Amino acid sequence: MARVAVFGGSFNPIHYGHLLLADEVAETLALDRVLFVPAAQPPHKPATDLAPAPERFAMVALAVAGHPKFAVSDLELTRSGLSYTVDTLSALARPGDALFLLIGSETFLDLLSWREPRRVAKLARLVVVPRTGSAFDPESAAAQKVLREVGAEPFATLRGGPVPAQGTLVVHVSSLPVSASELRRRAREGRSLAFRLPPAVIAYIAAHRLYGTGG
Repeated sequence: MARVAVFGGSFNPIHYGHLLLADEVAETLALDRVLFVPAAQPPHKPATDLAPAPERFAMVALAVAGHPKFAVSDLELTRSGLSYTVDTLSALARPGDALFLLIGSETFLDLLSWREPRRVAKLARLVVVPRTGSAFDPESAAAQKVLREVGAEPFATLRGGPVPAQGTLVVHVSSLPVSASELRRRAREGRSLAFRLPPAVIAYIAAHRLYGTGG
């Protein structure tokens, strides 16, 4: 049985914060693979400043190359229409495999606005990753409402030790003070991107003049 985590997002662009999160979750949950899935048309994000999907896919592929447990999928690029997680999980589900879905705590609290959130929670075990310093409280009324509405199991907070066999996992990992919007702004202004994202991705942004670079 393969233990596979799905890590979706716009990755606009992918940066070291994404990579560190995925690496720590892979280690903590003893995963076989973390599958990065760039969204072609994110339903909850405006297209403003969104690099073309093939460009974002290419940057993710460059960023994850060489990591033994990282892979990238073009599933949402080859499927027409908006990029809904429920469709992606349905396509990735394999008998015998254990699917996990990595989501930030803010995203988890917005889960009821997703398409078929109950089905999402049935297709994959939810892994909620709060940002360092986040005020996310698993016992809050808002968090408990989401659990109840999607039919997910109670929270199980993981801070080392064996992974519980059941429960909606809350995994605390290291958080880097890097944001994609700040990186796009720095690119537009011709400022340094060093030590914020992989060198191969920095070179790709420059070569393809993304985010106003060289424009």
